[in-house]
Amino acid sequence: MKIHRINPTQRWSEITVFNGIANFVEVPETDDVLDIEGQVSAIFAQAEASLALIGSDKSRILSVTIYITDFSLVDRLNAVWDAWFDEGTAPSRACVKVELADPDWLLEMAFTVAAGEGYL
Repeated sequence: MKIHRINPTQRWSEITVFNGIANFVEVPETDDVLDIEGQVSAIFAQAEASLALIGSDKSRILSVTIYITDFSLVDRLNAVWDAWFDEGTAPSRACVKVELADPDWLLEMAFTVAAGEGYL
């Protein structure tokens, strides 16, 4: 079966898709230093763009691993999370405390998604 690599570089691909399952990671790509709500919202906006690239949408997210720098921010993360997902569509998730590559990032998220039919 074919592995689809969307926007590959030497170091990583923006999205990889195999057998209809896509994987991608989003970090808060912004020139501004945002609070946790702003970073979560930025990641979700970026995720929606990534989902569109593979003919999918947020209702088809299977799992998210959240890497967060401070567990005291989880309640604020959850408020944005709960508002973004429609009732009954939240994926499985894990939340792990980490140190991230950029000290301004408060979190990053790794998504596993059911891709659209063009990626089966």
